[in-house]
Amino acid sequence: MTTEIRYGKAHVVFYRLAGRSARPFAASVDVDVFGERFLHAYTEGDNREIVATDTMKNFVYAMAAEYTGASLAGLCAFIGRRLLATYPVMEALRVSAREIPLDPVSSPEGSTGVLFRSTRGDLGVAQVDLDGRDAEPRVTAARTGWEDLVLLKTTGSSFVAFARDAYTSLPELVDRPLTLRMDAHWRHINLADATADGPAGSLGARAVRDELERTFHDFESRSIQHLVHEMGTRLLAAHPELAEIEFSAENRTPDHVRDGPGGVKIFAEPRPTFGRIGLLLRR
Repeated sequence: MTTEIRYGKAHVVFYRLAGRSARPFAASVDVDVFGERFLHAYTEGDNREIVATDTMKNFVYAMAAEYTGASLAGLCAFIGRRLLATYPVMEALRVSAREIPLDPVSSPEGSTGVLFRSTRGDLGVAQVDLDGRDAEPRVTAARTGWEDLVLLKTTGSSFVAFARDAYTSLPELVDRPLTLRMDAHWRHINLADATADGPAGSLGARAVRDELERTFHDFESRSIQHLVHEMGTRLLAAHPELAEIEFSAENRTPDHVRDGPGGVKIFAEPRPTFGRIGLLLRR
C-alpha cells in the first residue's frame, strides 16, 4: 500500500490596509502541505510533528502583514518560502490565492481612497508549488489566472456550416449575440517572472483580462473555438515571457424567444445545459 499525504488550511481571508493612499489588497488563501513525515499522525495518531492548521492560518495573517507586493503569485511564493523555512518538517507546499476584488468609488466630493466596492464576480487567481527538501526552498511550478469572466456581445459572432444529422436541432446562427463564461490560466517560461512584483512581473492578471476583453470585442468569430484560439495566439504573440495559456469556456448565450416591432428581439435565460470548450496553447 502506498500513501500520499496532504493537509492544510482553506479560505484564509485577509484584507491588508496600509493607509488612505494605498489600495487595499485582499485575498483568500489556501495552504496544502505534503510530506511523508506526517505519516505517523495518520497511522498511529502521533501528532508531535503536525503543524496545526490553525497555526497555518495565523502564519498567513502574519505574512500578509509582511508582504509588501501586490501580486497574488508573489504572495503565494512569499508565504510558501517562509513556511518551509519556519517548519522544516514540511517537504513540499501548494499555496493558492483568490483575489477579493475591491474597486475604488468616488465620494460625493470626487475624492477616492476611502470607499471601495466588490461588484465583479470575476477575479484573479494564483497557485504556486514549492519544494522544501533542498537547502533553500524553491518554487517548482506557478500558474496565474482569471476566473469566472462573463462577457456579452450583441454582434460579431456566428456559428454556421457545422455537422448535421438526425439529432441536430440547432439552427445556423449568423451574427448572433454571444454570452461567454470563461476561465483563463497561464504559465511563464521563467518561474521568477511568474512570482515577481514590479517590472519583472508587469503582466498582471488584470492586464490579461483586459486583453481578452479587447479580443472578444473586436474579433469576428465563427465559433467559440475560433474565438478562444484567437485570444490565446494574440496573448502568446504579445507576451514572449508566457509559456502557455489555457481556456475553459462555456456558451451562456440566451435563447431567442420573441421578436418585437422595429427589429426588437427578446431573449430569455439559456437552458442550464452549456456547451463547453477547452483549449491549451503551448509554445
